[in-house]
Amino acid sequence: MHPRSTQTLFRPYQIRDVSLPNRIAMAPMTRSFSPSGVPGADVAAYYRKRAEGGVGLIITEGVYVPHTGAGFDPRVPHMYGDAALAGWRTVVHEVHAASGHIFAQLWHTGGANAPAGAPPAGTTMSIPEIEAVVEAYGEAAANAQASGFDGIELHGAHGYLIDQFFWEHTNRRTDVYGGSLVARTRFATAVIEEVRRRVGPAFPICMRFSQFKIDDFGAQLAKNASELDRFLSPMVAAGVDVFHASMRRFWEPAFESSSLTLAGWTKKLTGLPTIAVGSVTLGTDMMTSFGTDDPAACTGMDALLDCMERDEFDMIAIGRALIANPAWPRTVQTGDLSTLRPFSRTMLGELT
Repeated sequence: MHPRSTQTLFRPYQIRDVSLPNRIAMAPMTRSFSPSGVPGADVAAYYRKRAEGGVGLIITEGVYVPHTGAGFDPRVPHMYGDAALAGWRTVVHEVHAASGHIFAQLWHTGGANAPAGAPPAGTTMSIPEIEAVVEAYGEAAANAQASGFDGIELHGAHGYLIDQFFWEHTNRRTDVYGGSLVARTRFATAVIEEVRRRVGPAFPICMRFSQFKIDDFGAQLAKNASELDRFLSPMVAAGVDVFHASMRRFWEPAFESSSLTLAGWTKKLTGLPTIAVGSVTLGTDMMTSFGTDDPAACTGMDALLDCMERDEFDMIAIGRALIANPAWPRTVQTGDLSTLRPFSRTMLGELT
């Protein structure tokens, strides 16, 4: 048994009109089990099982917006087209039937996942091309709302399209979408404003962001709290309701001057609901564990309870541990962490 009570994770939480039973979210994880972009009965069962296991808020895997170039994996689901939207309605129905709540994560990979023969990642988008992508995000958000989702998340992390605009090393533009740190948020704020226009004032919008990139773990969008404030403020003004701060290890300080995590600083600066993520009950970070099998099972729980007890952030997103343990919340609530199965990369080969 874990020596400390885990009940701080099981306090109810409210995001706009969405009443969550606890502080546990399912992190978005690309699974690639949707042939031709259509989520089937197995995808619906997969998400329902996590809702039945006690997850308060499910955030789906990244879902392509309706734009050429959003992504090139034919097994990643779409948020457009009659068949895909029918599939998502089934997913939402199953999650709601299990008393769960679910946000759709909207995804455009930009140049990060371009196939061989595609234009180079450094190609500069024209203003009409930017406007078309902004419209695609709005359409996808409206589709998600019409399909019954409880909210949406915009994937602005890990070097994908929105993050390519955020980062000075990938955004060399000299127009309104480039330049200063604040100017580099202009694409994201345009997306947020269009989504808000399409879904209305009450539908939750979450923004996921990260300092690190898949190919650069040491990257920093913001080098200190002042820069982080300047980075986040335009998105708050544009209509974001929730921030999802993606870290490789959620407990690590964001800046040398303070012990606060990235999620902690985000909540402190914005006052908005904030989700943390990164290696909870895992012995290694995301990128390491996808390359090796990891037998460890309990890293970070004490740090998580410390953060939650002092309300440093509001929710914790669980990823790979939920692939291995669909009832992770129920198990953690009992305090018996010794029964948690370790994540293995072999688990990615099936959807269970």
